[in-house]
Amino acid sequence: MSELNDDPGCSGGESFALRVLGDSMAPEFNAGEIIIIEPDGALRPGCFVLAQVAGEWTFRQLVQVGDGWRLHALNPAYAEQPLPDLAAVHGVVIQKAVPGRRRLTKHYL
Repeated sequence: MSELNDDPGCSGGESFALRVLGDSMAPEFNAGEIIIIEPDGALRPGCFVLAQVAGEWTFRQLVQVGDGWRLHALNPAYAEQPLPDLAAVHGVVIQKAVPGRRRLTKHYL
């Protein structure tokens, strides 16, 4: 995932785009695709999120397990990550786009 910073020129509530790196979220999200993140998006089990865990940014599916939460990679080659609390989540994926393939745009709500 791309580096994020605390640029004072960006409002915390503005949607932003990131390019998917790697194959941890394949086959739903492939390397090179663009995802649109809504920082104030509603969190619910099964949604795709951007989170910061142990100082690293990660893009995963949010899964509820009992009273806790985990970050789930769609590619089974990657392990689930425990999520200390939902404060680590910094946005919800609301859309993906494949560069140059407008018809392949998909919305997540």
